[in-house]
Amino acid sequence: MNRLGWSVVDRYGTDVLAGDWKVPKRGRAVETPADPGLVVEEVTTDWCGEIVAFDRDLDTVTLEDRRGKRRTFPLGPGFLLEGKPVILTPPLGANAAGPQKPTRTASGSIAVHDVKARVARASRIFVEGRHDAELVEKVWGDDLRIEGVVVEFLGGVDDLADHLRDFKPGPNRRVGVLVDHLVPGSKESRIAQGIKKSPVGKDVLIVGHPFIDIWQAVKPERLGFTEWPSVPRSIDWKKGTCQQLGWPHRDQADIARAWKHVLGGVRGFQDLDPTLLGRVEELIDFVTAV
Repeated sequence: MNRLGWSVVDRYGTDVLAGDWKVPKRGRAVETPADPGLVVEEVTTDWCGEIVAFDRDLDTVTLEDRRGKRRTFPLGPGFLLEGKPVILTPPLGANAAGPQKPTRTASGSIAVHDVKARVARASRIFVEGRHDAELVEKVWGDDLRIEGVVVEFLGGVDDLADHLRDFKPGPNRRVGVLVDHLVPGSKESRIAQGIKKSPVGKDVLIVGHPFIDIWQAVKPERLGFTEWPSVPRSIDWKKGTCQQLGWPHRDQADIARAWKHVLGGVRGFQDLDPTLLGRVEELIDFVTAV
C-alpha cells in the first residue's frame, strides 16, 4: 500500500536484469569425463546412448543407443547428461599410464605396433615431385612401410615413359602413378592415355587430382585462409601463391620454407582434400594386390 492506503500493483514485475540473467535455461555446461557406461545425449541429433568407446587420437566418443546402433561424435560441448549440458573431455585415466601408442596412423588406418616393416615389394608408387612424396610419406608412411611399398618421385610427368621403360612393369611388378592436374584435355591426361594403351598399360595405374600443385590438396583453413589463391598461368604457381598470401617468395629457399609451413599444417588425412585421399588409397590397393 502507498501512504494513502491504496493497494499498488507493480505492472512491470521484478527487475529482469536482477540476478544472473545470462545463465542458460538448462544451466551452464560443465566438463565431464567421457567415461565408459555414461549415458549422454548429443543435442544436434538427439542421439542418446551409452559411451562405449573413446578414440584418443581422433578425440571422438562412440555412443550406443538402446537398439544397439552406434554413432561417433567429437568430444567437447553439445551433450546433455541427465538433462544438463556437459562438455565431454577424455575419460579419467586416459593419460594416467603415461604416453600411449597411437591407435591410428595419420591416414586413419588402425595402427599396427611392434611389427617390422615388410621387405620392399617389387611394385612401386611414382609421384611427380618431392613435395608430393613428402606429403604421401607424412600421411601414409606408416601404412606403406607395413605393406612394403616404396614411393619414388619422378621430377615431372614428362619423364614417366622413360621411368617405366627402365622399371619394366609386369604382372608381379606393378606401378601406381599419382599425377598433378590430371584433368580432361590436359598434357597430363594425354600422357596417361598413351601409357594406358601401351603394352605395359595393364600393369600401370595412373590416377590424379585436379589441383595444379599438391599444395592445394591441403585444406586452406589449416593454414589460416579460406581458399587457395587463383594464379595467372603466366606466373609460376608457387611463387604467385606465396606473393598473394604475403609470404616471402624471392628465391627457392623462400619457396622451400613456404612448403615446410604448408606441410607442417597437416596432422593427418583429415587435413587433406578427399579427392587426394581416394586416389592414394586406390594406388596402394593396386600395387599391394599382387
